[in-house]
Order: sequence, then structure tokens, then C-alpha cells
Amino acid sequence: MPSVLCLLMLFGALCDHGQDHAYPADELMPLTCRGRVRGLEPSRGDIDDALGKFSLTLIDTLDTLVLLNKTTEFEAAVRRVLSDVRLDNDIVVSVFETNIRVLGGLLGGHSMAVMLKEGGQHMQWYQEELLHMAKDLGLRLLPAFNTSSGLPYPRVNLKYGVRGPETRTGTETDTCTACAGTIILEFAALSRFTGDPVFEEHARRALDFLWEKRQRNSNLVGTTINIHSGEWVRRDSGVGAGIDSYYEYLLKAYILLGDDLFLQRFNIHYASIMKYISQPPLLLDVHIHKPLLPARTWMDSLLAFFPGLQVLKGDIRPAIETHEMLYQVTKKHNFLPEAFTTDFRVHWAQHPLRPEFAESTYFLYKATGDPYYLEAGRTILDNLNRFARVPCGFAAMKDVRTGSHEDRMDSFFLAEMFKYLFLLFAEAEDLPFDVEDYVFTTEAHLLPLSLSAVPHLSSSEVELDDSNFDWTCPNTRLLFPDPAFPRNLREPIRSAVDKSCPRLIKTLFLSSPPPSLCHTPLKAVSAVAAEDGVRFMQEMMELSSQQQKEQLPPRAIQIVSHPFFGRVVLTAGPAQFGTDLSKSSTGVSGFYSFPYSGCSEITNTEYVQGHIALLQRGQCMFAEKARHIQKAGAIGGIVIDDNEGSSSDTAPLFQMAGDGRNTDDITLPLLFLFHKEGNILLEALKEYREVEVLLSDKARDRGGGIPAVFEVSETMTHSKATHQMWL
Repeated sequence: MPSVLCLLMLFGALCDHGQDHAYPADELMPLTCRGRVRGLEPSRGDIDDALGKFSLTLIDTLDTLVLLNKTTEFEAAVRRVLSDVRLDNDIVVSVFETNIRVLGGLLGGHSMAVMLKEGGQHMQWYQEELLHMAKDLGLRLLPAFNTSSGLPYPRVNLKYGVRGPETRTGTETDTCTACAGTIILEFAALSRFTGDPVFEEHARRALDFLWEKRQRNSNLVGTTINIHSGEWVRRDSGVGAGIDSYYEYLLKAYILLGDDLFLQRFNIHYASIMKYISQPPLLLDVHIHKPLLPARTWMDSLLAFFPGLQVLKGDIRPAIETHEMLYQVTKKHNFLPEAFTTDFRVHWAQHPLRPEFAESTYFLYKATGDPYYLEAGRTILDNLNRFARVPCGFAAMKDVRTGSHEDRMDSFFLAEMFKYLFLLFAEAEDLPFDVEDYVFTTEAHLLPLSLSAVPHLSSSEVELDDSNFDWTCPNTRLLFPDPAFPRNLREPIRSAVDKSCPRLIKTLFLSSPPPSLCHTPLKAVSAVAAEDGVRFMQEMMELSSQQQKEQLPPRAIQIVSHPFFGRVVLTAGPAQFGTDLSKSSTGVSGFYSFPYSGCSEITNTEYVQGHIALLQRGQCMFAEKARHIQKAGAIGGIVIDDNEGSSSDTAPLFQMAGDGRNTDDITLPLLFLFHKEGNILLEALKEYREVEVLLSDKARDRGGGIPAVFEVSETMTHSKATHQMWL
């Protein structure tokens, strides 16, 4: 169908655009068109723990190539992994990220290589080389599990393991539940592929410990745990960040390994999730010891995977309801913000191109056959093309409110987002193999269900309670004989999100309230419950009120001339004077002129008149600079920070204040860029001489920047291997 062709062309364009930019780096930096190498770029904190100088994106996207039926490119990519990738670098990496992305990528690549070899046409030379690399990596991760609890240290040195401060590891005391509980699929697959039980044993031991430490009354787990004592460090519990894939792996471990113990544990947890955390369509964090009390009034984007997991469980109705809420938030902000409040406002504005919403969209479409989910997938695809696509790839959104970008394209974008979107639109004849024969890991790597036939070499017999089993998934055709039924579930949720009214949200809560959240004391089960409910509602109203008082949100500077065509958007700080861009429907566009200090009257006005003036921070007040360029005839101004290395990635939003005088005379817009973003403008000016920018409250539609015919001709002409996309 056309959407599949569109995805393939999109993929081909990515391959071509990145061919000389990033290899063998771990990630592509799509704005600056170069590779991100750990230690050469400014540290981004824990985000960089995924980078190990092992060509992360190359490995993470191996099985994506096979799914897209690019077997020749896959074969070339495997050869490149075998010849170029090193796993013994003296570098500290996240055990969790390395497991799901690199170990999972190698195992998914191995699964695909074996499948192709058995087909008799491709990979006939393959002798399990990727599996040997996977075992090498698994052995390098094992030292992290050398704790009294069996929970792994969160980080390990690839070369030296865990040896204390000298290897910058072994000093941590805490890890997240998902970090310790998202190991079993990859480690068990490695054990069953190789016949070495040590990996599966360590993963099972970690899961056993987490299970024993659950809160016995609520049957919930906390977000962070002490790996030595087993005490919960953070006692909030939800299905989003910090816990998400722990629940996912319990159910999928049962599917992949056929061990009923995992299903029993999942069902017990799931019953508690639906009792305490799920308030359809919302999923709210609670305290594990007081599960009737919400722990926060916002949700994070990682919980978007949960409707897909509910589909695997067979619980379709709440999956439809939560997915619809997420879809409406996506349409409201173009992307799912990293966090959003219970009245659907932005809490954290970033969006690093996460695939979880696309994942749930795919699973719901497979379960229901409802074309509505194809429409949702089309929305995701269109927004990626309109707002995230840049000349060298796809850039994460720094702020969904302004449309500004971050110089970041995580490996999961190709490993997961491309897979799920392709699968959503693909017909059976588009797929080179039957995906029903595989389970998707949390990174969407493909592990064969045939592994369940390989015996666990040291399993112990555990007596199971049959009351905790729900053996079969319901037939969705029987669940929804009336095609209008799913639509009836979605309609009230759509209305609530569209209006974003706290009163409606209150009504939504109270239409099916948890026992402690009642809007009148008479309806509460006790006076204490009534007080808790009123307090929670007051907190939501206060949060909404605070957000409404935000007067100066970030602004956007968009490069609209060739070759950028509006696809580079920079986060800018506003001024407390001059034109209010939020009240302008078109913004202010123009070519910008060479930098000035702006602290004295400008004499060469011919270079400033009718242009947007670039100004360097310092030496005088911002308002004074604005007055000088306005007098010279400028239509706007951009102040660039003189503090070298400053960036909106790490610094809070900067708002330019006036000079203590009345600033009503300043009528042009003035925006502020940190040093890093300012350099992007200066480099563009240096290379192209005449560069046009748009100053606005948020990025304008980039869909019309390049004619569709140009995009198609480009993508149909160039189709190269995935790994070349970020070369």
C-alpha cells in the first residue's frame, strides 16, 4: 500500500543523506551531520551511557533491514559488524541499554541470519559469528550481577568489568526496577542459543529478587531499589519510566520461554495495576504502601507502550481508552511530550522520537483490524516528515511547543519506530517472514518462539496457583461484533482532551472514581478518603493555574531558506519587551545580517535595514541593543550568548529583561540563543551567505518546504543499507 512505499522511500532517503556523516560512531547527530562519539562531544549525563564506541546504531538496526526485505544490505551490514565493531573498549556503559540495544541487536541479527541461511539464498557463509559476539558481550555484562541480591549494578566497564572507583564502576547503590528486570529475554535467548545456562540463571535470579521485594499488600513494585539491601529508594509505582519494561518482560518471558511462573507473576501484578494505577484513560503513579493515593499529577511518555502490552494480555477495552487519550495528546502537540499533566498540558516538552505510541498503535490495529489505527499511524508518519525531518536524518524535538530540535537521533528510532510503522501498514505479502513466529523485545528485536522448545538447563520446580492464570486471549471479533463499539469508547476521551478543561478532567475521574477520590464527602468511604480526594483535586487545579500563569514560553527560530527549508528549528528565549510573537499569526521572517555588539548607534545601516540583526551578548542592556537596531531599520534581532559552550540542552530557558525604563518604544521582536544554537546560525551564514530565518512562537509547517516530487525522486534514486544512513 502507499504508506509502505512511503516508509521505504523515507528509509532510502535516510540511508543516502547520512552516508558520509557518522560511521563508525554510535549515533548520528542529524543537525550538525556528524557522528556522536563518547568523549568527543559534551557529556549529556546518563543519556550517554548507551554509547560504548561499538557502532550502536549499526547493531541496533540489523533486523530492521531484514524486515524491510533488504537482505543484500543486511549481509553487508553483518560483515561490517564483524570486521569493525569492538566490544572491549575501556568505557563505562549502562547494563540495561547495552543489553536491550547491543546484545538484543546481535541476537536479533543472528536470528535473521539463521532464518535467511535456512532459506538457502542468503548468508550461506554465516557461521554464527554474531552469536559469538553476543556471548562475548554477555560475559562482559555478567560482572555487574556480582551482588548479594543478584540485582545488577547499573553500569559496567566493557573492558574491566566492575572493580570499584578505578574503573568508574561498582560504587552505585541504586538501580531502577526496569533496569534490573529487563534482562530475561536477551539473557535467556543467549543461554538457549549457546547452551550455556549462566546468563539465564542470572536474569532469573534478579527477577526472583524483585518479586520477593514487591509490596505484599498492594503487589506493586517501586521505581528505584537499593541493589545491596533490597530496600525501595523510590516508592512510587506506575507503568512508565523506571518500571515499564519489567512488566513487559514478565509477560513476554512467558511467551518466549513457556515458563508458567512468569505468567503467574505478571497476572498478579496486572490485577494490582488495573485496581490502583489504571483510571481509564489515565495511568497514574501511586505509592506502593498507600496505593489509593496518587503519587503525582502527570504522566510520562514511556507508558505509551502499555496499551500494546494490554493487547498481548487480551484486555482490549482499557487499551483502546488509554491509546485514544495518547492519540489526542499527540494530535494536540504534534508529538507525545516526555511528560504531560492530567489535563493534557505539557509538563516536560521534549520528544526524543520515542516509538512506544507507534508500538501500541500497531498492536491495536492487529487486534481489532480497525482502520482508525491506520489513521493514527499516518498522523505519526506525517508529523515525523513535517516537523522532525532534517537534511541529515530525523532530529529529536527539544520542545514540542515551539518545534525546536535537539541534535539527537537515538538508535531506537530506526530499531523500533521504523519497524512498527512498517508493520502497521504492511500487507502479508510485504513481509519476508512471519512475524508471528517471533517475540519483540522492548527494543523491538526479534527472538524466535522456537527457543521455548530448548529446555532450561537448571530450572527448579515451583508450585503454581492456578487461580492466578488467565490462559487464553479473547477473540477480538467476539469482543467487538459491532464496529461502532470501539468508536463509542473513543468519543468521550477525544472530547475531554480536545477541550483540556480541568472541570472535564474532574468529571472524567469522578465518572468512575477510585475509592479515595470522591468530589463530595458524602460519597467517600470515610472522612480521610474524602480529604485525600479533595486534596488531590486541589493539587490538579493548582497545577493547571500555575501553567496558565506562564507568560513567556520559549520561542522558535526557523531557518527557512535553501537547503534547510524550515527543517532546522532552534529553541530561543523570549524578551520581556518588543513584539509578542505569540500574537502574530505569521511571525517575522527575513535574511539576517552580520553580528553587531549593538551597544552603540549603528552607522552602516544599509546592512541592517530590512534585515534581522545578529547581536552578541554583553557590554550593554538587551533593550539598548534592540533600540539601536530598530533605529537602523532592522525588522528583528537575535542575541547570541557569548558564554562559550552554553546550550539550551543543559541550561534553563533564558528570558531577556528590560533596562528598568519604559520599553513601549521597542516594537521589533528580539530573541535569545545560547552559544551552541547561535553557532548553527553563524555556520549557515558562513556557508550560504544569504540565510532567511523566521522568528515565531512555534515552528511553522515544513511540509511545503520541499516539493513532494523532489522528495520522491530523491528517495527512489538512492536506497542504501541502514548502516550507511549514519555513516
